[in-house]
Amino acid sequence: MERRDFIRFCAASAFAAPALAADAQPRFYARAKLVDPEGEPLHADAIPANRNLIFHYPFAATPCFLLNLGRPAKSSALLKTAANERYEWHGGVGPARAVVAYSAICAHKMSYPTKDISFISFRAEKSARNKFGSVIHCCSEHSQYDPAEGAKVLAGPAPQPLAAILLEHDPATDEIEAVGTLGGEMFNEFFGKFAFRLALEHGGRAQAAVSGSCVVQSLDNYCRQQVKC
Repeated sequence: MERRDFIRFCAASAFAAPALAADAQPRFYARAKLVDPEGEPLHADAIPANRNLIFHYPFAATPCFLLNLGRPAKSSALLKTAANERYEWHGGVGPARAVVAYSAICAHKMSYPTKDISFISFRAEKSARNKFGSVIHCCSEHSQYDPAEGAKVLAGPAPQPLAAILLEHDPATDEIEAVGTLGGEMFNEFFGKFAFRLALEHGGRAQAAVSGSCVVQSLDNYCRQQVKC
């Protein structure tokens, strides 16, 4: 662990501060190295800024956004799940602390990117319905999340932040692994609500655990149509 730039959360230290009294614990899954579509390890310094990238973790059918914010993320954010469980998010990884990852399942009605269409994505620019800019915006009901502060809710009906994907960065190789989640997971509800669709998209592998590696690709390549708002 000494040579690794762990995401600066440590279960023993991140939850020790009595002022926070946090009670939402990180959930650890199988390690999965982030690789490009050719199977080569993805390097943190090669991730383009402000571009929507997608991978699936910790299950074959659960999509996640990988983002290089182009600037350091906030070093710490105190957040709360819909169940009122408090937790502390400890920023991005990589040389500039600008790389972050979140579940791409909207916390409101679970809109998510499919190969046909996506109502949710990162938007660098402002718009008539997006006065903030540099947010993850779900056009279904206009929930907006700040990826620089643990995906906290800035606007809309979402009852909690997007679940964070915990990343581990190795400064010696500049490679990144996904290791778990932090915050309000919605995987059980997701599999229940979209069981038929997910079966069509993934066969019997929708709930298969991801391990070893997971492919990162542009949302433009993965999804045929992105709804803008």
